[in-house]
Amino acid sequence: MINLKNDYCGVCHPKILEALYTKSKNTYVGYGLDSESINAENKIKALINNDDASVYFTVGGTSTNKIVIAHALKSYGAAIACDSGHINVHETGAIESTGHKVITVPNVNGKLTALGVETLVKGHPDFHMVKPGIVYISNSTEYGTVYTKSELISLSNVCKKYNLYFYIDGARLGCALTSKVCDYTIEEMAALCDAFYIGGTKNGLILGEALVVINKTLNEDIRYAIKCHGGMYAKGFVNGIMFNELFSNNLFFDIAKQENELAEKLYNELKLLGVEFLFTQETNQIFPIFSNKVIEKLKDEISFEVWNTTDDSTCIRFVTSFLTTLDDVINAINIIKKYL
Repeated sequence: MINLKNDYCGVCHPKILEALYTKSKNTYVGYGLDSESINAENKIKALINNDDASVYFTVGGTSTNKIVIAHALKSYGAAIACDSGHINVHETGAIESTGHKVITVPNVNGKLTALGVETLVKGHPDFHMVKPGIVYISNSTEYGTVYTKSELISLSNVCKKYNLYFYIDGARLGCALTSKVCDYTIEEMAALCDAFYIGGTKNGLILGEALVVINKTLNEDIRYAIKCHGGMYAKGFVNGIMFNELFSNNLFFDIAKQENELAEKLYNELKLLGVEFLFTQETNQIFPIFSNKVIEKLKDEISFEVWNTTDDSTCIRFVTSFLTTLDDVINAINIIKKYL
C-alpha cells in the first residue's frame, strides 16, 4: 500500500530521531526553559531577523490556534476566516469551545481576501453583534494553495486599518515557502503579521509546532495561556531538540522542497494521462478527480483522503510526506494507469 493520505504518516525524519537519541542521556530543566529550546528559539529569531520576537514550542496545530485566538480576543470577540479555514471546518469547534465565534466568507482558491475581511467587519457594525478581533489564515491553505506577497500585504493592511490581529497558521509553512509560486521569504512574511506558527508535525517531526509571536501586546502573558490550554510540555526540551535539528543544515526547507517536488511530478504525470484536478498544484497536496469505478480500485493499492463525491466521480487528496520517495510516486502513477 502506497501511503499518500497525509504528511504526518510516519514517526519522524531520521535526522530528528538521531538528534533525540544522541541527547537522550542529557538532563534539562522543564517547560521550554532549557538550553535546547533557547537555542532553537534563537535560530528561528535569526531566520526572521527579529530579536524581539518570542518563540514557544507547543503540542499541535489545533491547540496552538486555540491558544492564540482565545488569548487575543475579549469575551465578545470573534475570529475571521474563510469558509474552508481549518479553524472553521476541521478543529471540532475548538475555537467555539473558548466562547468565541468564527465568522467566515467564501474562500477564493482556499484563501481569505482583504475584501472578505472588510466585508465581515462592516457586517458587524455595533455592540449587538460579536466584534471581529483577529484574522486567521493558513499558509499553505487547506487546498494546497499559497498566498502571494501582495495578498499578505493587503491582509496586513486591512488588519491595521480595523485594529485586528493578523495570525497565520503555518502547519504546512515549509511547503508554502519552498513552493515555486512563493514570492517572499519567511522574514518578509513575519514582518506582515502579529503571530504565526511553524509546523513541525507535518514537516518531519514526531510532533510539535513553533509559535512565533511578533506583536508585543499579544505576547503579554501568553505563556499563561499556553499552560492553561494544555499546550505546554513539562518535557519541553524534547521539542527544543527536534526544532534545533530541524533548523540545522536547512533540513526544514529541504524536507518541504522534496515533498513539493514529488507532488509536482505526480501532478504533471497525471495531467498527461488526462486526469482533471480541483486545483492547480502549488505545494504537497494535490486533488485529482476520478470516476467512482476507478476510486474503488485505487483504494486497495493507494491510501488517500476522499475530498468530495458526486454520483459519477470523486475528488481525492494525495499528500506527499517526508517519507514519500520517487519510487512511491512512480508506482502510484503506474497503478493509476492500470485503471484509467
